[in-house]
Amino acid sequence: MNAAPKPTLTRPAITRRQLLRSTLAAGAGLTILPSGVFASANPPSNKLNIAVIGTWGRARAHFNSIKNENVVALCDINEQNLARAAKKFPGAKHYLDWRKCLEQKDIDAVVCATTDHTHAFVANWALNRDMHVYCEKPLANSVEEARVVRAKWLSKRGKLATQVGTQRHAHPNFDRVREMILDGAVGTLQHAHAWGNRELRRPGYLPPAGDPPSHLHYDLWIGPSPMHPYNPGYFGGCLAWNMYWDFGSGQIGDMGSHTMDLAWYGIDATLPTTAEAFGEGFNPDVTPVDMTATFEHPANDWRPPIKVTWYQGAHGGARRKMDPYGNSHGVLFVGDKAKLAAGFRNHKLLPLEEGGSLDHYTPRPESKQIPRMGGFQEQWVNACKSDLKCACDFKYSADAIEQMLLGLVAYRVGKKLEYDSKAGRVTNCDEANELLSHKYRKGWVLDG
Repeated sequence: MNAAPKPTLTRPAITRRQLLRSTLAAGAGLTILPSGVFASANPPSNKLNIAVIGTWGRARAHFNSIKNENVVALCDINEQNLARAAKKFPGAKHYLDWRKCLEQKDIDAVVCATTDHTHAFVANWALNRDMHVYCEKPLANSVEEARVVRAKWLSKRGKLATQVGTQRHAHPNFDRVREMILDGAVGTLQHAHAWGNRELRRPGYLPPAGDPPSHLHYDLWIGPSPMHPYNPGYFGGCLAWNMYWDFGSGQIGDMGSHTMDLAWYGIDATLPTTAEAFGEGFNPDVTPVDMTATFEHPANDWRPPIKVTWYQGAHGGARRKMDPYGNSHGVLFVGDKAKLAAGFRNHKLLPLEEGGSLDHYTPRPESKQIPRMGGFQEQWVNACKSDLKCACDFKYSADAIEQMLLGLVAYRVGKKLEYDSKAGRVTNCDEANELLSHKYRKGWVLDG
């Protein structure tokens, strides 16, 4: 159902979407635009019409970067959150159901800051309506979801800008680490180890705790997932609900998305050919806290085949000893000449053995360094209006989360999986293939 709509904003005579489409259609040629279109830094005709779906939590981190655009729609299952966001964007229409929000015809772009189990749904529906999308991490909650969203965006890559909210990617340290790997700081890369030591333990789904308050539309919050009784314990930020299988992917989707991004950027990986994992005993309600997952990756044009290993919980806490900074979330790249330890804001090159030489490596001069990205959210806004290029688009990020979610499947079946990444199928375990996708509640479809 919709809350009482607010008056529709009058669209400018020349919309941003029309300008973008005419520019793309012109290809490398020049597009003649009416005089005065770029008379100011962000004239009305150059503003995006943005919908914010999920208006609390991470959504607030976007408000400053979109405040000079036209925020034309706000959507949240919590009416109190909607009311707060409306004070910031008083001209927007209000919705409780994101499916109805996306039917608003004047939307150019969407910021998705909902719960993890609806990210792929919102993203894919928006792409189907030719809307640019910024989606908070993780992009998907199953291997199938990652593949569906990636395929949809690749079919529209030439006209839509996408970004996944691994905003730590904007730290210049990410670029320095990538440069060092590409420039041979570790020699020939062999293995990338990534870890996170966070331990959030839950016994199982929460027990019934009465009816939800009238301002909270719980059925819409559950969305495509199986119904679970209301409990206010699910509503305390992402760490209150993302450990449960039906609502998230635990450490994989949380800090795992950020930490694997640091590794992924440095190794130019695509998708793995194998996955195996082990950890604490399986809980049908709650994702594992302690787990190790290892993946084999094929060679690319600058390195041989490599392994990538992810450690979480107590396993991650043990691995942080490899890092001289003791980063709680970090990466260690191992080559045949040296090791590179890195956190989100620091890095250090280490010899393979104590007292070993590092003379083989000379850092790039500043003039040859990768240019600074600037603001992460702002990069997406600018990409929507110009070159459509973002650092963490739906190809890059879908590949990374597909690997991590495949690791959870390997953990659940307890065997090494052979993976056909082109087909998106495990070739040696039918049970694993059953876990690559989720079953959704009646009335909820991923590709709507």
